[in-house]
Amino acid sequence: MPKQVDHRRRREAIARALWRVVEQRGVTQLTMRVVAQEAGMSLGQLQHYFASRTAMLSFAMDFASEQTAARVHQGLEKLGDRPHPRDVLRLTLAEMLPLHADARATSRMSAAYVLEALHNEAVHEQARRGLVQGRARVEQLVRQAIADGHIDPGRDPATETNLLLALTGFTSLIELDVIQPQDALAAIDAHLDRLFGTT
Repeated sequence: MPKQVDHRRRREAIARALWRVVEQRGVTQLTMRVVAQEAGMSLGQLQHYFASRTAMLSFAMDFASEQTAARVHQGLEKLGDRPHPRDVLRLTLAEMLPLHADARATSRMSAAYVLEALHNEAVHEQARRGLVQGRARVEQLVRQAIADGHIDPGRDPATETNLLLALTGFTSLIELDVIQPQDALAAIDAHLDRLFGTT
């Protein structure tokens, strides 16, 4: 009986190999041949799963987003049944920063994806759609926190959402050793304290 291949699992393994290439060698080395070597397969085998570099990169980015969402979900479960919105926002922002190995890999993957999106219309639209959806989720958290009385009702939800997402700009400062991870977390905590009126 022929061996059954789990195609989703194989595609995820290729995506992880792509992440490693980006993390260890940089986006300039991101070719299908190099990813195939990293994944321990032939170029032909890789092309069986992805017809193009763009298709491979798009899947790898979607998978990275899924992994980030899964880490946020696991973190939320640890916070209990009714977590405070401040804690939810802190967890969400922290998982967008390269503070541990998995987040670092997905963060670098995101950076490579944005660079690709600047010159590839199809990737641009997919990347934009993902960012719009992510931003909408954060704004919904802010709006709910205002509605529940945790944040001053005079604050503009859209502006506060933009300010919160601006904090993910710490990524480059952390990656290039300008600041330490604890410095970024301290700044996030200070901002959230002001937003929720706890200072």
